[in-house]
Amino acid sequence: MPLTDMSLESLRTYEPAVTEPEDFDDFWTSTLDAARGAATGPAEYRPVPDSPLTGVDVYDVRFPGWNGEPIAAWLLLPRGAERPLPGVVTYIGYSGGRGLYLEHLLWSAAGYANLVVDSRGQGHDTPDADPSPAPQFVGGFMTRGITDPQHYYYRRLMTDCVRAVDALREHPAVDADRIVVSGGSQGGGLALATAGLVGDAVAGALVDVPFLCHYRHASEIASAGPYPELARYLGVHKRVDPDEVFSTLNYFDGVHFAPRATAPVLFSVALMDDVCPPSTVYAAYNRYAGPKEITVWHYGDHGGGRASQSEEQLRWLAARGLSG
Repeated sequence: MPLTDMSLESLRTYEPAVTEPEDFDDFWTSTLDAARGAATGPAEYRPVPDSPLTGVDVYDVRFPGWNGEPIAAWLLLPRGAERPLPGVVTYIGYSGGRGLYLEHLLWSAAGYANLVVDSRGQGHDTPDADPSPAPQFVGGFMTRGITDPQHYYYRRLMTDCVRAVDALREHPAVDADRIVVSGGSQGGGLALATAGLVGDAVAGALVDVPFLCHYRHASEIASAGPYPELARYLGVHKRVDPDEVFSTLNYFDGVHFAPRATAPVLFSVALMDDVCPPSTVYAAYNRYAGPKEITVWHYGDHGGGRASQSEEQLRWLAARGLSG
């Protein structure tokens, strides 16, 4: 796969002008206030009785998300570790859900409480009831409810992600001052959005090859993955004004969450990534307000650094007193 984006030197100074909605903060404040107000109770944790794991306690979780709706998650706690534990909230890549708990053993093995969040409508355990009066989508989730930011799919999903942090902060086994948000691709974009929305409620962020950044540019240059859904939608719906579509997406762009995020962050970027092109990653990274570092995988595709990036993350967290 060839390099098809900017040079690394150009990426390091790339700060495109992306219009920020005047009511961006009010939009998200009212959204999160409504979600918290709709909750009818705390998160529920049911032990998984037949788990074959001997060093990890596993819980099947339901916590209140968007509109108070129950969101599925796994909570994995290292057995016998000194408490309170540092916590990691894990968000999942596009079209995936929380899957099986056996797929998520890294963080508990390293001594962290790990909350693995299902993605509504994408996983099997959290349905998404689309409230849009006239849903507009071309496959996937990128254009679901895109004609109105109030009804856009990622308003619901990003709200769920913030409420996951709320839930983990309240768990008695977890140190609320040492919670990190994490994810790759869609999960990375969600981690970035959450860091921007919760402020100092998180102590760190791990943002790998993030999706959901610099949408308009991404829709023009990404050749694989979800961004082409936007191009297909606009190609099919000839009478839809692209400016109106991207005005909706501006409420959900990592470029606007980044200046509001203050927690230390470790990004990663892959220079041969045709799903989340490097310029879309740097558009957000260069605007990030908190202490920041980025790992560059020069010959990486959308997998980034894979397990090598996980090792980078563990060492980065340990250096900041956030180890398990």
